[in-house]
Amino acid sequence: MATRSRRSTARPRRWSRTSRRSSSARGSTPPCPRTTTRSWCRSSPADVGDLTLEVVLFLVLAALVAGFVDAVVGGGGLVQLPALLVGLPGASVVQIAATNKLASFCGTSISAATYVRRIRPDPRTFLPLMLAAFVGSTGGALVASLLPRSAFDPIILVVLVLVGGYVWFKPSVGELTSLRFHGGQHLTAVLVTGLTIGFYDGAIGPGTGSFLVFALVGLLGYNFLEASAKAKLANWATNLAALVVFVPQGAVIWQLALPMAAANIVGGYLGARLAMARGARFVRAFFLVVVSGFVVRLGGDVLGWW
Repeated sequence: MATRSRRSTARPRRWSRTSRRSSSARGSTPPCPRTTTRSWCRSSPADVGDLTLEVVLFLVLAALVAGFVDAVVGGGGLVQLPALLVGLPGASVVQIAATNKLASFCGTSISAATYVRRIRPDPRTFLPLMLAAFVGSTGGALVASLLPRSAFDPIILVVLVLVGGYVWFKPSVGELTSLRFHGGQHLTAVLVTGLTIGFYDGAIGPGTGSFLVFALVGLLGYNFLEASAKAKLANWATNLAALVVFVPQGAVIWQLALPMAAANIVGGYLGARLAMARGARFVRAFFLVVVSGFVVRLGGDVLGWW
C-alpha cells in the first residue's frame, strides 16, 4: 500500500514555460543533421537573419562583377565568396558555398552557351573534360571537410606565381592553337586535367576557371579564347556536381541566391561577348590581371595581412 501511495502521489515531470524558454535559450542552435559534417554545420539557417536591402545590393553587385570575370578568364569565386563572407557573417560555411555555387552555376550556364554558339568548341575535347570534371568535383565535395584550407593556400600561391610568370615571359603562349598531344594521349591529358581541377573545385574552389584556362593553354596547346570556351563548359559541370551535393542538404539561401544568380547571368553574358569581340590577346591580358589579384589575395592570407 505504501508503495502504491508513493506511486500515486508522484507526478510525472513536466516542463514549465520558464524551463522551456531557458532550455531553448541555452540550446537555440539545433544539432547538425546527420547528412552534414560537423565542420560545416556551425550555424543554422536562422542565423542568417533578415537580409537588409544594403546587403542584398552589395552581394548582387559582387555577383555581377564575378560573373563578368568568370566568363572572360575564370576566377569569379574570388570576388563572390569574400563578398558572401562579409555580407553574411552569421551563415555557415556550407550555406555560403552552396549559395555561391548556385549563382555561379546560372552565370556559367549563360556564358558557356554563348561560347558554344559562337566558337563551337570540339565536342571530342570538351565532353570528356566535362565528364571528368564532374566526377572530380563530386569527389572533392565529399571530402571537402577533411581537407584543411590553410594547408593548400601556400601551394596554390606558388602555382599561381609560376603560372603568371610563364604567361608573362612567353607572350606568344595562347595566341594560336597548337595541340601538343593527339589521339589517345590528347584524351588522357584532357581526362587528367578534368579530374584534377574538378577535384580541386569540389574541395576548395576559388580560381578553378583560371586553372582550367591555363591547363588548356599550357598543357594542351589551345589559344586563350578556345581555352576559355572549354573551361566554361567544364566549370559548368563542376558547379552542377557541387549542387547535387548541396541542394538536397537544404543549404542554399534561396532568397539571396536567386537575385545573385540573375546578376551573375548578366555578368557572364557581357563577359563572354567581350572576350569573343576582343580575342585571345584580350583574354591573355585579363588572365594576367586576375592571376595577379589572386597572388595578392592569397599572399596576404598566407602572410596574415588580411
